[in-house]
Amino acid sequence: MESVPPRGSGWVDLAVIQATLPKDPRNHKMNAPPVFLFARYASASVKASLFLVLLVSLASTQVARGHRAPTQVPQAKQALSQLDQSFIEDLQHRSFRYFWEQANPKTGLVPDRARMDGSALDENHQNVASIAATGFGLTALCIAAERGWITPAESRERVRNTLRFFAEQAFHKNGWFYHWLDARTGERRWQSEVSSIDTALLLGGVLTARQYHRDDPEIPRLATGIYERIDFRWMLDNHPTLLSHGWKPETGFLKSRWDTYSEDAILYLLAIGSPTYPIPAKAWAAIWRDRYRYEGFSYFTTIGVPLFMHQYSHAWIDFRDRRETSGDRIDYFANSINATLAHRAFCINLSREFPAYGPNVWGISASDSAKGYLAWGGPPRDPAIDGTIVPCAAGGSLMFTPELSVAALRTMYEKFGNRIYGKYGFVDAFNPGTGWVDTDVIGIDVGIILLSAENMQTENVWKWFMRNPEIPRAMQRVGLVKYYKQSSPRLRKAA
Repeated sequence: MESVPPRGSGWVDLAVIQATLPKDPRNHKMNAPPVFLFARYASASVKASLFLVLLVSLASTQVARGHRAPTQVPQAKQALSQLDQSFIEDLQHRSFRYFWEQANPKTGLVPDRARMDGSALDENHQNVASIAATGFGLTALCIAAERGWITPAESRERVRNTLRFFAEQAFHKNGWFYHWLDARTGERRWQSEVSSIDTALLLGGVLTARQYHRDDPEIPRLATGIYERIDFRWMLDNHPTLLSHGWKPETGFLKSRWDTYSEDAILYLLAIGSPTYPIPAKAWAAIWRDRYRYEGFSYFTTIGVPLFMHQYSHAWIDFRDRRETSGDRIDYFANSINATLAHRAFCINLSREFPAYGPNVWGISASDSAKGYLAWGGPPRDPAIDGTIVPCAAGGSLMFTPELSVAALRTMYEKFGNRIYGKYGFVDAFNPGTGWVDTDVIGIDVGIILLSAENMQTENVWKWFMRNPEIPRAMQRVGLVKYYKQSSPRLRKAA
C-alpha cells in the first residue's frame, strides 16, 4: 500500500464530530417529489461549519499523517451457501418483477414507485415514471433474460420499445431527458428538470442493453443514437470542467454543479468518453473529494451523503483492480468497500439509541420515512435519523461486502418476515422501534439491490456494460488504470 498524498487538513475522523453540518435545504424537500441531486455546500454558514470540522481534524487527528489509502478486499463472485443463494435469487426475482409488471410495455418507462400490496398510488404519484428507474429497468431485462425469468425475445421486445421511445418520441434538450415523465405519454411531470444525472443512469441501462442484445438488428443502433446525441459540452453551461445538475425551460440551467464526489462518477465517465461531444478529461480531477475516517475505515466521500452515492456508478462501471495514476491514487472499489464498512459501524454505534440496529441489521440511505422522503445517511449523525432501516443500503452493497450484506438482508427477513418482504422484495424502509412500515417500493432502490446482487454473483452487469468501448477509453483518459495488488485478507464475516 502507498501513503495517500497529503491534501488540505488530512483525514477527518468522523468519530469526533458530534454535530451534523447544515444541509442545503434544496436537497431535503419534505413535501415534494423525491429529489436526490446533491450540490456542493455553498452557503456561508456551511462553509464556516466545514472550516470548523477541518480545525477539529487538525487538532484531534494528528495521527492521520501518513495514513494509508484504503486497500481493496477481494469481493467479486462470492460463493454463497445454498440457503443464502436461494434467498438472494428470490430477492432478485421479486425485484425484477417490479420492473416487468410496473413498466409501461409501450414506452418502457418505469414508475418511480409502487404500493407493495398492488393498490393504487395517490393521484399525484400515479403514472409518474423515473428515467433513472428506467435505466435500472433496462438492465433488469438483460438480467432476467440471462436467468430465464423471461425469454430473450420478451427482453428484446421490451428493450426495443423503450429505446424507440427515447430515440424517437421523448422530449429531449440536446439529447438530455426530463427527470420525471408520464409513463403512458412521456409528457413532463412535476415541472421536473432536464436532468444530467438521471439521464446518465438511464444511459447505464441503454448501454447495457446495447451490448447484451448486440446481435439484434435494431437495439445497438437505437442505443448508440441515444448516447451520441447527448451534447455533454452544452451541459457545462460555459464552465471549463463541471457539469450542471440540469436545465429547465422556464429558468435555464440550474445553478448547482456536479462538483463533489458522489454518484456523478458515471456521468463524468460517460461525458469524457462521448464519441461526439466529449468534455475534457481534466473534469475528472475537478471534482472535489473529501477524505474521512470513521472507526478506522478511511475513504473519500462528500460529508453526510447517503450510502447510495457510493453504489450507483458501481452498478454498471467495473472499478475493480483500477487506481488513479495521479492525485490521491484512489481505488474506487476499495473506497466503496470502506464507505460501506464505516456505515455499518456507524449503525452499530447507533444501537445505543436504537436497539434494533446491530451487526446484522444496519443500513440508512435516502428513502421514505414516517415523515416523508428523506435524503439521510451517515456518518456523521443526521439529526433526522429515527431508527428507520433502509434495506437497499445493505442490498446495494452486496457487490462490496457480500457476506455482511447477505447476513443483514437475511436477518431483516427472518426477524420481520412478510411485514417488510413481499411481491417486489423489501419495502423501501421500516422502523422496528415505532412499528412503522412503508407501504411502497421505490424503483431506484429496488434496482440497486438487483444489480448489486447480480454483480456479486455473476459479474454480468459489469461484463456487459464494460464492453462499451467508450467506458474503458474514458477511464484510460482520466488515468484510472489496472494495477497489480498484493493479496489482502478476506473481509471479516458477520459477527
